[in-house]
Amino acid sequence: MQGYNLIAVFDQAAEKMLMCRRKKDPYKGLSNFVGGKIEQGEDGTAAAYRELFEETAITRDCIVLTHLMGFTYYLDDCYVQVYVGRVNRQVQVSGDENDLYWSELDCDFFDPAKYAGEGNIGHIMLHIEMWRDRLLK
Repeated sequence: MQGYNLIAVFDQAAEKMLMCRRKKDPYKGLSNFVGGKIEQGEDGTAAAYRELFEETAITRDCIVLTHLMGFTYYLDDCYVQVYVGRVNRQVQVSGDENDLYWSELDCDFFDPAKYAGEGNIGHIMLHIEMWRDRLLK
């Protein structure tokens, strides 16, 4: 079963969230969290930090990630681990995998015409909001 991660990264003030606009399928042209594949035998948290650096240039010393939740898609033979973190200083993000941007938080993350994941981003954002004080301290 192939593993993937999604990483919800918030700015230092926790007022904006880092998103990417996907350059390839699935979800080409839609906004998503940053993330990627978990390599065979790789620890999920280590994979999240690795993917975060590869896709954004955010290093492990700039952020503490918390494992929020996971999804298993049995028919797709894959699982997804979701991590959340807030950068501890201003960071310059860069990457060529997808187009990166800082999103406002008052968006309709359930809108399938704008966001990847069939509503999962909205679901994840609701849980982040429920645990905001603990996750984004």
